[in-house]
Amino acid sequence: MFNPSLISGGFFDSNVFSSNTNPQSDFAAVFEPSLRAHTLWERHGVDLKLDAQSTVYKENSSLNQTNASIKGNSWFDIAHDLAVLTNFQIAHLNEGVGTVSSPANAIAPTPYDLLSGDVTIRKQFNRLTTSLGTSVDSYDYGSTRAQNGAVINQDSRDGQIYAVHGRVDYAFSSNLGWFTSVEGNQRNVRGNPGQPLDSQGYRALSGFTIGFSNLITGEIGGGYVNQRFIDPTIGTIQGPTYRAMLTWRPTRLVDVHLKAEQLVTQTSDTSATGVLANAVQVGTDYELRRNVIVSLAAGYENDRFFGQPRIDKVTTTDARIKYLINRYGAISLFHRYSERNSNIPTFSYDKHQVGINVTAQF
Repeated sequence: MFNPSLISGGFFDSNVFSSNTNPQSDFAAVFEPSLRAHTLWERHGVDLKLDAQSTVYKENSSLNQTNASIKGNSWFDIAHDLAVLTNFQIAHLNEGVGTVSSPANAIAPTPYDLLSGDVTIRKQFNRLTTSLGTSVDSYDYGSTRAQNGAVINQDSRDGQIYAVHGRVDYAFSSNLGWFTSVEGNQRNVRGNPGQPLDSQGYRALSGFTIGFSNLITGEIGGGYVNQRFIDPTIGTIQGPTYRAMLTWRPTRLVDVHLKAEQLVTQTSDTSATGVLANAVQVGTDYELRRNVIVSLAAGYENDRFFGQPRIDKVTTTDARIKYLINRYGAISLFHRYSERNSNIPTFSYDKHQVGINVTAQF
Protein backbone atom coordinates (compact mmCIF):
# COMPACT_ATOMS: atom_id res chain seq x y z
CA MET A 1 0.00 0.00 0.00
CA PHE A 2 1.36 3.43 -0.99
CA ASN A 3 0.17 6.64 0.73
CA PRO A 4 1.51 9.93 -0.66
CA SER A 5 0.90 13.24 1.12
CA LEU A 6 1.87 16.87 0.76
CA ILE A 7 1.95 19.64 3.36
CA SER A 8 2.42 23.24 2.29
CA GLY A 9 2.06 26.42 4.28
CA GLY A 10 3.91 29.18 6.03
CA PHE A 11 4.56 30.82 9.37
CA PHE A 12 5.71 34.03 11.06
CA ASP A 13 8.66 33.83 13.47
CA SER A 14 9.17 36.71 15.92
CA ASN A 15 12.84 35.89 16.64
CA VAL A 16 14.38 33.88 13.80
CA PHE A 17 17.93 33.98 15.19
CA SER A 18 16.88 33.17 18.77
CA SER A 19 18.64 36.30 19.98
CA ASN A 20 18.35 37.88 23.42
CA THR A 21 19.59 41.30 22.30
CA ASN A 22 18.42 41.96 18.74
CA PRO A 23 15.35 39.87 17.83
CA GLN A 24 14.47 39.89 14.13
CA SER A 25 11.20 38.64 12.69
CA ASP A 26 10.53 37.05 9.33
CA PHE A 27 8.04 35.02 7.28
CA ALA A 28 8.82 31.55 5.93
CA ALA A 29 7.22 29.13 3.49
CA VAL A 30 7.19 25.36 4.09
CA PHE A 31 6.90 22.56 1.54
CA GLU A 32 6.81 18.97 2.81
CA PRO A 33 6.09 15.99 0.52
CA SER A 34 6.13 12.41 1.86
CA LEU A 35 5.44 8.87 0.72
CA ARG A 36 4.61 5.93 2.98
CA ALA A 37 4.81 2.33 1.73
CA HIS A 38 3.75 -0.59 3.91
CA THR A 39 2.91 -4.24 3.46
CA LEU A 40 -0.43 -5.91 4.10
CA TRP A 41 0.93 -9.35 4.98
CA GLU A 42 -0.79 -11.37 7.70
CA ARG A 43 2.33 -12.27 9.71
CA HIS A 44 5.38 -10.19 8.84
CA GLY A 45 5.45 -6.50 8.03
CA VAL A 46 7.54 -3.72 6.51
CA ASP A 47 6.74 -0.02 6.88
CA LEU A 48 8.79 2.61 5.02
CA LYS A 49 8.50 6.39 4.86
CA LEU A 50 10.31 8.79 2.55
CA ASP A 51 9.91 12.47 3.31
CA ALA A 52 11.46 15.88 2.73
CA GLN A 53 10.91 19.33 4.18
CA SER A 54 12.05 22.62 2.66
CA THR A 55 11.79 25.91 4.57
CA VAL A 56 12.45 29.20 2.76
CA TYR A 57 12.60 32.56 4.57
CA LYS A 58 11.56 35.82 2.97
CA GLU A 59 14.33 38.11 4.31
CA ASN A 60 16.96 35.85 5.91
CA SER A 61 18.09 33.35 3.29
CA SER A 62 20.87 32.07 5.60
CA LEU A 63 18.13 30.26 7.55
CA ASN A 64 16.84 28.34 4.52
CA GLN A 65 17.06 24.59 5.02
CA THR A 66 16.07 21.29 3.47
CA ASN A 67 15.68 18.05 5.41
CA ALA A 68 15.27 14.64 3.79
CA SER A 69 15.03 11.16 5.25
CA ILE A 70 14.05 7.59 4.63
CA LYS A 71 13.10 5.54 7.65
CA GLY A 72 11.41 2.29 8.26
CA ASN A 73 10.67 -0.58 10.58
CA SER A 74 9.89 -4.24 10.11
CA TRP A 75 8.80 -7.25 12.13
CA PHE A 76 9.31 -10.90 11.30
CA ASP A 77 7.40 -13.60 13.19
CA ILE A 78 9.75 -16.57 13.42
CA ALA A 79 7.18 -18.33 15.61
CA HIS A 80 3.99 -17.34 17.40
CA ASP A 81 6.07 -16.35 20.45
CA LEU A 82 9.33 -15.25 18.77
CA ALA A 83 9.86 -12.18 16.58
CA VAL A 84 12.68 -10.04 15.17
CA LEU A 85 12.08 -6.27 15.14
CA THR A 86 14.20 -3.82 13.16
CA ASN A 87 14.21 -0.11 12.38
CA PHE A 88 16.52 2.26 10.53
CA GLN A 89 16.87 5.86 9.42
CA ILE A 90 19.05 7.55 6.80
CA ALA A 91 18.67 11.32 6.90
CA HIS A 92 20.10 14.71 6.09
CA LEU A 93 18.84 17.09 8.79
CA ASN A 94 19.43 20.56 10.19
CA GLU A 95 19.77 21.68 13.79
CA GLY A 96 17.93 24.94 14.33
CA VAL A 97 19.48 28.19 15.53
CA GLY A 98 18.96 28.58 19.28
CA THR A 99 18.79 24.88 20.14
CA VAL A 100 20.76 23.59 23.11
CA SER A 101 23.86 22.62 21.11
CA SER A 102 23.76 25.24 18.34
CA PRO A 103 26.57 27.83 18.57
CA ALA A 104 25.36 30.95 20.35
CA ASN A 105 26.33 33.33 17.50
CA ALA A 106 25.18 31.15 14.59
CA ILE A 107 22.98 32.75 11.91
CA ALA A 108 22.32 29.52 10.01
CA PRO A 109 21.16 26.00 10.89
CA THR A 110 23.81 23.32 11.45
CA PRO A 111 23.46 20.55 8.85
CA TYR A 112 24.24 16.94 9.70
CA ASP A 113 23.84 13.44 8.29
CA LEU A 114 22.35 10.69 10.45
CA LEU A 115 22.57 6.96 9.94
CA SER A 116 20.89 4.80 12.59
CA GLY A 117 19.61 1.28 13.01
CA ASP A 118 18.33 -1.17 15.61
CA VAL A 119 17.78 -4.94 15.71
CA THR A 120 15.81 -6.53 18.56
CA ILE A 121 14.73 -10.09 19.30
CA ARG A 122 11.54 -10.52 21.33
CA LYS A 123 10.51 -13.78 23.02
CA GLN A 124 7.36 -14.55 25.02
CA PHE A 125 6.98 -17.15 27.78
CA ASN A 126 3.29 -17.06 28.70
CA ARG A 127 3.03 -13.94 30.91
CA LEU A 128 6.75 -13.17 30.62
CA THR A 129 8.09 -11.19 27.63
CA THR A 130 11.80 -10.61 27.06
CA SER A 131 13.70 -8.61 24.47
CA LEU A 132 17.36 -8.06 23.64
CA GLY A 133 18.75 -5.74 21.00
CA THR A 134 21.56 -3.55 19.75
CA SER A 135 21.62 -0.19 18.01
CA VAL A 136 23.99 2.33 16.43
CA ASP A 137 23.64 6.03 15.62
CA SER A 138 26.26 7.72 13.43
CA TYR A 139 26.47 11.53 13.12
CA ASP A 140 28.41 13.62 10.57
CA TYR A 141 28.08 17.37 11.13
CA GLY A 142 28.74 20.15 8.65
CA SER A 143 29.56 23.80 9.29
CA THR A 144 27.46 26.86 10.07
CA ARG A 145 28.16 30.59 9.94
CA ALA A 146 28.60 33.25 12.61
CA GLN A 147 27.21 36.79 12.57
CA ASN A 148 30.56 38.16 11.37
CA GLY A 149 30.60 35.74 8.42
CA ALA A 150 33.16 33.36 9.93
CA VAL A 151 32.72 29.62 9.42
CA ILE A 152 31.91 27.65 12.58
CA ASN A 153 33.22 24.13 12.12
CA GLN A 154 31.12 21.48 13.87
CA ASP A 155 33.26 18.42 13.08
CA SER A 156 33.85 18.07 16.82
CA ARG A 157 30.35 16.60 17.11
CA ASP A 158 30.97 13.77 14.62
CA GLY A 159 30.86 10.27 16.02
CA GLN A 160 28.96 7.10 16.75
CA ILE A 161 26.82 5.94 19.65
CA TYR A 162 26.61 2.18 20.18
CA ALA A 163 24.08 0.66 22.56
CA VAL A 164 22.92 -2.72 23.84
CA HIS A 165 19.50 -2.89 25.47
CA GLY A 166 17.35 -5.48 27.16
CA ARG A 167 13.93 -5.56 28.77
CA VAL A 168 11.77 -7.99 30.77
CA ASP A 169 7.99 -7.59 31.17
CA TYR A 170 5.71 -9.67 33.38
CA ALA A 171 1.92 -9.32 33.20
CA PHE A 172 0.22 -9.79 36.59
CA SER A 173 -3.12 -9.24 34.85
CA SER A 174 -4.54 -7.52 31.81
CA ASN A 175 -4.43 -4.23 33.75
CA LEU A 176 -1.07 -4.37 35.53
CA GLY A 177 2.44 -5.47 34.70
CA TRP A 178 6.03 -5.08 35.85
CA PHE A 179 9.08 -4.27 33.74
CA THR A 180 12.85 -3.92 34.08
CA SER A 181 15.03 -2.46 31.34
CA VAL A 182 18.79 -1.89 31.07
CA GLU A 183 20.73 -0.06 28.37
CA GLY A 184 24.49 0.26 28.08
CA ASN A 185 26.18 2.64 25.65
CA GLN A 186 29.55 3.54 24.20
CA ARG A 187 29.70 7.06 22.77
CA ASN A 188 32.63 7.82 20.49
CA VAL A 189 32.30 11.55 19.80
CA ARG A 190 35.26 13.56 18.53
CA GLY A 191 34.95 16.66 20.72
CA ASN A 192 37.36 19.60 20.60
CA PRO A 193 41.18 19.38 20.76
CA GLY A 194 42.07 18.40 24.31
CA GLN A 195 38.38 18.02 25.19
CA PRO A 196 37.07 14.68 23.87
CA LEU A 197 33.40 13.82 24.27
CA ASP A 198 33.86 10.03 24.46
CA SER A 199 31.92 8.37 27.27
CA GLN A 200 30.53 5.08 28.50
CA GLY A 201 27.46 4.54 30.59
CA TYR A 202 24.23 2.78 31.37
CA ARG A 203 20.66 3.43 32.46
CA ALA A 204 18.59 0.92 34.44
CA LEU A 205 14.86 1.34 35.01
CA SER A 206 12.19 -0.71 36.74
CA GLY A 207 8.52 0.01 37.19
CA PHE A 208 4.97 -0.82 36.24
CA THR A 209 2.90 -0.90 33.08
CA ILE A 210 -0.76 -0.10 33.45
CA GLY A 211 -3.74 -0.51 31.16
CA PHE A 212 -7.03 0.18 32.88
CA SER A 213 -9.32 -0.41 29.90
CA ASN A 214 -9.05 2.63 27.63
CA LEU A 215 -9.03 5.05 30.56
CA ILE A 216 -5.32 5.11 31.52
CA THR A 217 -2.48 3.32 29.72
CA GLY A 218 1.30 3.62 29.87
CA GLU A 219 4.22 2.95 32.17
CA ILE A 220 6.02 4.52 35.14
CA GLY A 221 9.55 3.61 36.17
CA GLY A 222 12.54 4.71 38.19
CA GLY A 223 16.17 3.66 38.39
CA TYR A 224 19.75 4.82 38.10
CA VAL A 225 21.88 6.45 35.41
CA ASN A 226 25.67 6.60 35.10
CA GLN A 227 27.62 8.22 32.25
CA ARG A 228 31.40 8.55 32.62
CA PHE A 229 33.10 11.03 30.30
CA ILE A 230 36.79 10.67 29.48
CA ASP A 231 37.26 14.43 29.81
CA PRO A 232 37.93 15.02 33.55
CA THR A 233 36.38 18.51 33.35
CA ILE A 234 33.02 16.81 32.69
CA GLY A 235 33.58 13.77 34.89
CA THR A 236 30.77 11.35 35.70
CA ILE A 237 27.07 12.17 35.54
CA GLN A 238 25.21 9.79 37.81
CA GLY A 239 22.23 9.50 40.11
CA PRO A 240 18.56 8.48 40.27
CA THR A 241 16.58 8.64 37.03
CA TYR A 242 12.96 8.22 35.96
CA ARG A 243 10.59 7.84 33.03
CA ALA A 244 6.80 8.13 32.81
CA MET A 245 4.62 7.82 29.70
CA LEU A 246 0.87 7.91 30.29
CA THR A 247 -2.27 8.41 28.22
CA TRP A 248 -5.57 9.30 29.88
CA ARG A 249 -8.84 9.10 27.93
CA PRO A 250 -11.60 10.52 30.17
CA THR A 251 -14.06 10.45 27.23
CA ARG A 252 -14.08 9.22 23.66
CA LEU A 253 -13.43 12.80 22.53
CA VAL A 254 -10.45 13.67 24.74
CA ASP A 255 -6.91 12.23 24.94
CA VAL A 256 -4.41 13.55 27.50
CA HIS A 257 -0.73 12.58 27.17
CA LEU A 258 2.03 12.90 29.78
CA LYS A 259 5.72 12.21 29.30
CA ALA A 260 8.42 12.86 31.90
CA GLU A 261 12.00 11.69 31.51
CA GLN A 262 15.58 12.30 32.55
CA LEU A 263 18.33 11.89 29.96
CA VAL A 264 22.09 12.31 29.74
CA THR A 265 23.46 13.67 26.47
CA GLN A 266 26.42 15.66 25.21
CA THR A 267 27.01 18.80 23.19
CA SER A 268 29.95 20.68 21.72
CA ASP A 269 29.65 24.42 21.28
CA THR A 270 32.58 26.60 22.31
CA SER A 271 33.55 23.89 24.79
CA ALA A 272 32.81 20.21 25.30
CA THR A 273 30.22 19.41 27.89
CA GLY A 274 27.75 16.82 29.09
CA VAL A 275 24.10 17.65 29.77
CA LEU A 276 21.67 16.22 32.33
CA ALA A 277 18.19 17.01 31.01
CA ASN A 278 14.92 16.72 32.94
CA ALA A 279 11.89 17.18 30.70
CA VAL A 280 8.11 17.09 31.21
CA GLN A 281 5.55 17.29 28.40
CA VAL A 282 1.76 17.43 28.69
CA GLY A 283 -0.64 17.50 25.77
CA THR A 284 -4.31 17.01 24.99
CA ASP A 285 -6.32 16.36 21.84
CA TYR A 286 -10.00 17.30 21.87
CA GLU A 287 -12.40 16.35 19.11
CA LEU A 288 -14.48 19.51 19.15
CA ARG A 289 -16.53 18.19 16.25
CA ARG A 290 -16.20 15.11 14.07
CA ASN A 291 -13.93 17.05 11.69
CA VAL A 292 -12.45 19.66 14.05
CA ILE A 293 -9.60 18.71 16.42
CA VAL A 294 -8.08 21.09 18.97
CA SER A 295 -4.61 20.22 20.34
CA LEU A 296 -2.84 21.89 23.26
CA ALA A 297 0.63 21.03 24.58
CA ALA A 298 3.13 22.42 27.07
CA GLY A 299 6.62 21.42 28.10
CA TYR A 300 9.30 22.27 30.63
CA GLU A 301 12.94 21.22 30.53
CA ASN A 302 15.84 21.82 32.92
CA ASP A 303 19.29 21.40 31.33
CA ARG A 304 22.27 21.18 33.67
CA PHE A 305 25.63 21.41 31.90
CA PHE A 306 28.74 19.60 33.12
CA GLY A 307 32.07 21.09 32.08
CA GLN A 308 30.77 24.67 32.25
CA PRO A 309 28.72 26.58 34.86
CA ARG A 310 25.50 26.74 32.87
CA ILE A 311 21.89 25.87 33.70
CA ASP A 312 19.04 26.44 31.23
CA LYS A 313 15.30 26.35 31.84
CA VAL A 314 13.15 25.89 28.74
CA THR A 315 9.38 26.46 28.54
CA THR A 316 7.30 25.68 25.44
CA THR A 317 3.64 25.81 24.44
CA ASP A 318 1.91 24.61 21.29
CA ALA A 319 -1.72 25.29 20.33
CA ARG A 320 -3.32 24.20 17.07
CA ILE A 321 -6.69 23.61 15.50
CA LYS A 322 -7.14 21.17 12.62
CA TYR A 323 -10.10 21.16 10.26
CA LEU A 324 -10.60 17.95 8.27
CA ILE A 325 -12.12 18.95 4.94
CA ASN A 326 -12.53 15.31 3.93
CA ARG A 327 -10.38 12.19 4.12
CA TYR A 328 -8.05 13.67 1.50
CA GLY A 329 -7.41 17.15 2.90
CA ALA A 330 -7.04 19.23 6.06
CA ILE A 331 -6.17 22.76 7.17
CA SER A 332 -4.27 23.55 10.40
CA LEU A 333 -3.64 26.80 12.28
CA PHE A 334 -0.97 26.83 14.98
CA HIS A 335 0.87 28.97 17.52
CA ARG A 336 4.12 27.95 19.19
CA TYR A 337 5.96 29.74 21.97
CA SER A 338 9.39 28.89 23.34
CA GLU A 339 11.45 30.55 26.05
CA ARG A 340 14.97 29.62 27.16
CA ASN A 341 16.23 31.19 30.39
CA SER A 342 19.93 30.61 31.04
CA ASN A 343 22.24 31.79 33.80
CA ILE A 344 24.52 32.75 30.87
CA PRO A 345 22.48 35.55 29.23
CA THR A 346 23.90 34.88 25.75
CA PHE A 347 21.82 31.73 25.51
CA SER A 348 18.52 33.25 26.70
CA TYR A 349 15.74 34.11 24.26
CA ASP A 350 12.03 33.79 23.57
CA LYS A 351 10.05 33.52 20.34
CA HIS A 352 6.56 33.15 18.88
CA GLN A 353 5.64 31.25 15.72
CA VAL A 354 2.22 31.57 14.09
CA GLY A 355 1.35 29.68 10.92
CA ILE A 356 -1.00 27.75 8.67
CA ASN A 357 -0.60 24.38 6.93
CA VAL A 358 -2.66 22.70 4.20
CA THR A 359 -2.41 18.92 3.90
CA ALA A 360 -3.37 16.71 0.96
CA GLN A 361 -3.15 12.95 1.45
CA PHE A 362 -4.18 9.79 -0.35
